[in-house]
Amino acid sequence: MALHPSPKPAQPANSGTRIRFAAEGGEAQGYYLEAEKPSALWLFVYQEWWGLNANIMEEAEKLHRDLGGQVHVLAVDMYDGEVTDQPQEARVLMSGRKEERLQAIVQGAAAYAGPGAKIAHLGWCFGGAWSLKASLLTAEQTVGTVMYYGMPVRDVEALKALNNDVLGLFATETAISQEVIEDFAAKMQEAGKGLDYTIYDAIHGFANPSNPRFDPEATADAYAKAMDYLKNTFGLS
Repeated sequence: MALHPSPKPAQPANSGTRIRFAAEGGEAQGYYLEAEKPSALWLFVYQEWWGLNANIMEEAEKLHRDLGGQVHVLAVDMYDGEVTDQPQEARVLMSGRKEERLQAIVQGAAAYAGPGAKIAHLGWCFGGAWSLKASLLTAEQTVGTVMYYGMPVRDVEALKALNNDVLGLFATETAISQEVIEDFAAKMQEAGKGLDYTIYDAIHGFANPSNPRFDPEATADAYAKAMDYLKNTFGLS
């Protein structure tokens, strides 16, 4: 909790739409920004441990805009509508989520995008871990993965299922430490998968503008890397 001070208020432009889609075990939801023209390209965005709050919707809008409106962007609600700005409550929400439900939400989102969708996954913190987990769940459709300071999967056999390379944007911290990241890099190499990563001299959550410890310089560099990666992944100019 010490790494997650309560976020400042954020205000999305509300250019997206709240949607619901079928998922095993019950309907799921998300915040959706449609591509301006018919497109098979999708970016799934995953929340920090606070839930699908205004900051995540704002980031989804920014990604949609900076990808030129050529990609469908879906911020997937992994908490089924629950949101908090209190660290203790966020810890309870995150720890209380069942893996089976989280997997069902991701798979439901992929079904909503359709069998022909080419999906990239991007997330922060809790969502950074899920951007990689989701890439494994939707491996046949996955074309890219961007994980901001999320705990990586380090099972070589699991990583072999990846059909894409990964961009990792990490922070200097104790839990997701340099040793953890270097071990992840070694496991990715053993699995025969590509990983490009940076460890920023910044705190966990540095790229969240609503974080009181927001680091603009590290954020700008990380975002430029993420945008280059996504444009290359999607084949955008």
